[in-house]
Amino acid sequence: MGRSVRTALFGGSSVRRKIFPYLLLIPTYLVIILFIYMPAFDALYNSFFRVSVFGRRRIFVGLQNFLSLFTDKDYLYAVNFTLVYTGTTVVISIFLSFFLALLLDQKVPGSKIYRTLIFAPYAVSYAVAGALWGFLLNPVVGHVNYLMRILFGIQTHWLTTRPFAAYSLIFASIWKTLPFNVIFYLAALQSVPSEVMEASIIDGASSWKRVWKIIFPLVSPITFYLVIMSIISATFQSFAIIDVMTRGGPGIYTTNLVYKLYLDGFRFQKIGLASAENVILFVMMMIVTILYFTYGQRRVHYQ
Repeated sequence: MGRSVRTALFGGSSVRRKIFPYLLLIPTYLVIILFIYMPAFDALYNSFFRVSVFGRRRIFVGLQNFLSLFTDKDYLYAVNFTLVYTGTTVVISIFLSFFLALLLDQKVPGSKIYRTLIFAPYAVSYAVAGALWGFLLNPVVGHVNYLMRILFGIQTHWLTTRPFAAYSLIFASIWKTLPFNVIFYLAALQSVPSEVMEASIIDGASSWKRVWKIIFPLVSPITFYLVIMSIISATFQSFAIIDVMTRGGPGIYTTNLVYKLYLDGFRFQKIGLASAENVILFVMMMIVTILYFTYGQRRVHYQ
């Protein structure tokens, strides 16, 4: 009976056996086409038009939407804030997670409990993380201001004043993404050859040299992967934290490219302009990825 089932599925010819794997991939192709390629093509198409809210009338404007963005001070500020926010978040989260992984990799009592606790923030969504830190940083009932008042006698409006609003977003984003990086670094540290570490100790290498000259280069493939993922996360997945904590304020102080796209596309109904922003954001991420894979991979050491 098993042979008859295989014959019914694959057939007797080699052509049917070659086609069958592609038939299994059809549902995946449909999802990718419907939810990735079609929206991307629609954004590219709309970026060349001015779309009226009433009646959905389209007026072809060519590259005018792109030219308008590059002369818009608010959009240029969003570009600058995105670079600062993303760069700061990625650099701090990468190095902090690496050192935390080194500490958690030590064989000390309770290390498994610490590993479980450090992973807890990753279990919540970005919206929940934003709501949690929005409550903790509340100027009236927040625990952070309560501790600041007891210890230093000061209170700060973290989410509504400059530059504390940006600091709050960066801190919350690092707190949210840190566990993901730590888990990967912990797994990478398990693969570092013990013979290499023992040889370095015999040669008299200090702990600092062992970390930067041996351990960090050996885990560079993980660092390479985490840098790309952290850039994508800080650029595209930061919308929920910004929307819940500051809503891009005060003013436009904490508005990045993704939140600016949301404001223009959904709040102000500038469909053509928002589509152009979408295309520019895609091109920027593609350039960053290509440059990093082209030049950054040269410094990656594969064991």
